Amino acid sequence: MYKWYSRVVAFGLCMIAPAFTSSAAAQQLTSPDGHLSLTVSCDKKGTISYQLDYKQQPVLQPSRLGFVLKDTQPLLDNFEPVKVSRDTVNNVWQPVLGEQRNIRDHYHEMLLAFRQNRNGRTLYIRFRLFNDGLGFRYEFPVQDSLRFFIIREERTEFRLAEDHLALWMRGDYDTNEYPYSRTRLSGLNREWEKPPFPVHAQSPVKIPSVQTPLMLFSPGKLYINIHEAALYNYPAMQLAWHESTKTFTSHLTPDALGNKGYLETPAHTPWRTVIVSDKAAGIPASRLVLNLNEPSSYSDVSWIRPIKYIGVWWEYFVTGKSTWAYGKDGSQHGANTANVKRYIDFAAVNGIDAVLVEGWNTGWEDWFGNWKEDVFDFVTPYPDFNVDELHGYAKEKGVKLIMHHETSGSVSNYERRLDTAFRFMKENGYNAVKTGYVGKIIPRGEHHDGQTMVNHYVHVAKKAAEHRIMVNSHEAVRPTGLHRTYPNWIAQESARGTEFESMGGLPPNHACILPFTRLIGGPMDYTPGIFQTDLSWYAGNRGRVNTTLVKQLAYYVTIYSPLQMAADLPEHYNRFPDAFQFVKDVPVDWDTTCILEAEPGEFITIARKAKDSNSWFVGSITNENARTAPIHLGFLPAGSKYMARIYNDAKNASYDKNPQAYSIREIPVTASTLLQEYLAPGGGLAISITPIKDSRKKTTQ
Repeated sequence: MYKWYSRVVAFGLCMIAPAFTSSAAAQQLTSPDGHLSLTVSCDKKGTISYQLDYKQQPVLQPSRLGFVLKDTQPLLDNFEPVKVSRDTVNNVWQPVLGEQRNIRDHYHEMLLAFRQNRNGRTLYIRFRLFNDGLGFRYEFPVQDSLRFFIIREERTEFRLAEDHLALWMRGDYDTNEYPYSRTRLSGLNREWEKPPFPVHAQSPVKIPSVQTPLMLFSPGKLYINIHEAALYNYPAMQLAWHESTKTFTSHLTPDALGNKGYLETPAHTPWRTVIVSDKAAGIPASRLVLNLNEPSSYSDVSWIRPIKYIGVWWEYFVTGKSTWAYGKDGSQHGANTANVKRYIDFAAVNGIDAVLVEGWNTGWEDWFGNWKEDVFDFVTPYPDFNVDELHGYAKEKGVKLIMHHETSGSVSNYERRLDTAFRFMKENGYNAVKTGYVGKIIPRGEHHDGQTMVNHYVHVAKKAAEHRIMVNSHEAVRPTGLHRTYPNWIAQESARGTEFESMGGLPPNHACILPFTRLIGGPMDYTPGIFQTDLSWYAGNRGRVNTTLVKQLAYYVTIYSPLQMAADLPEHYNRFPDAFQFVKDVPVDWDTTCILEAEPGEFITIARKAKDSNSWFVGSITNENARTAPIHLGFLPAGSKYMARIYNDAKNASYDKNPQAYSIREIPVTASTLLQEYLAPGGGLAISITPIKDSRKKTTQ
């Protein structure tokens, strides 16, 4: 139900301005339920600011808005409001793949026009207030005084009202793979100044800053998440922290020349988002970021499907017996025909959709740190990888193969070869690709999160759609809900996933943070399902995956993605067939999602109803602390009977001493059932709930 408001076609190529009705020095907007209140004002200096309250609690104090431009006057002050227009939208839409079949898009909107008196330039700011938060963006209409311009910096402020706890990741223009920190805002600068993770010790960000999504909270009182939506043709936003004023200020990712963004009117920025709730569960339950993205223009989406997969991947990290590279004689090369067939056989027997193969193509001997444009051509296999034979074998077994394109950061090379690479995929039965961008971007030295690369990732998704190919991007900019607009962009990495368990391990609270941070933007290819968590099983490896086995099962519910990997080696699943049954049973596309309980960084319990099914699945995870999770099954239909298969941590289980101790039991349940289930330190809980068919014979009169 899109009414009068500005319709942006192809992200700013065509902008139709609304008819305004009135102007005022200060304007107010409330959410549909009345709980959120927004005030936008313009002071005597002509500085624009906004403030946000939730249930009469201050969320953001008056926070300034504007821009510093290159070679022209800034858009910071000397403004006067000239027009205002309002509307309400309330409709329901359906994602192609998602956590819910139906998503309500309900908001009040206010579009304000400001004229800068010194030069007559006009700036629009569009605000949308939902029941779960605020979205706003800047819009630049066509005008003689502002046609082509370069942004030096965006000056959007988020001035906090309290010294909240923060779950944050340090700012970086090139990677989202830092550990999360938990500090009070008043201690953020001190924590930021500590040495970063050694891999990223040369971060170009030199001011105290954090990445989004940023999670702020005062437990039991207020929960706030700051992020952005619909990031396109614009650099990603970091948040610079100013402790003296309790203010975060936008800090955009620069290009190779130090400029931030190049725009031509009509144009607009991404949405700046502030999700607000007085309950922790309200944050992961929000669909605000998705709602602020444009609907997909794809006419046919029948080829976009959820995927459960295994792969020639984890063995490279943990076994020491195989590698991506072919080497001198290929003796350690993992992506060989015989080994890939072994994975295909396992997938076929266990109902797994697809097999990812990394290291299949030439170039892996000479790629990392050797920044050449033409390391990979994306079509030439190693001599022991028979493309034709594996195509036929996988097709016969009813299994798809997933292509891997590591670009080594050579984006210009990849873009030149995209059509050829995608045609090669289609000819050989591949309908999904995992892209990678390890290393610096060449030839010019752009940043992974800058405007050029932001546009590249979208270009790949659009080009892939022309070939009916789904995309899973790694080392890419963090997601901002664009999987609504480009539904074939089914997953991203953009945070620390399972691979880091082989590089020193992830803390037990890591996955309890993700639903409040990384997952706000979109689905994550986390690669769960590691059953052999003590990595000393492999000779020469002293690592540990810091979870119990059951927590790995719970990830399939708590970490949303329509692309889910069973990441461990097939032989370990064969050792624990009863536990692996949950991995086989759990779907990856959903009708309904219910956040049953949550606290950032501590625990979360989620129930999901399978798409086109009456079965439900529950996942619960905890940090390093054991707990008992109360799980009320009130989400089930009243009067229906179900059988629950419950996968528990054993009483003596723990992530560090006894991770593989678990039990499985089956009990009948109904909507009135209350379960009290134990989660071990670093542990989890997984439940499959299926209807009990009434076997009584019907009688006739």
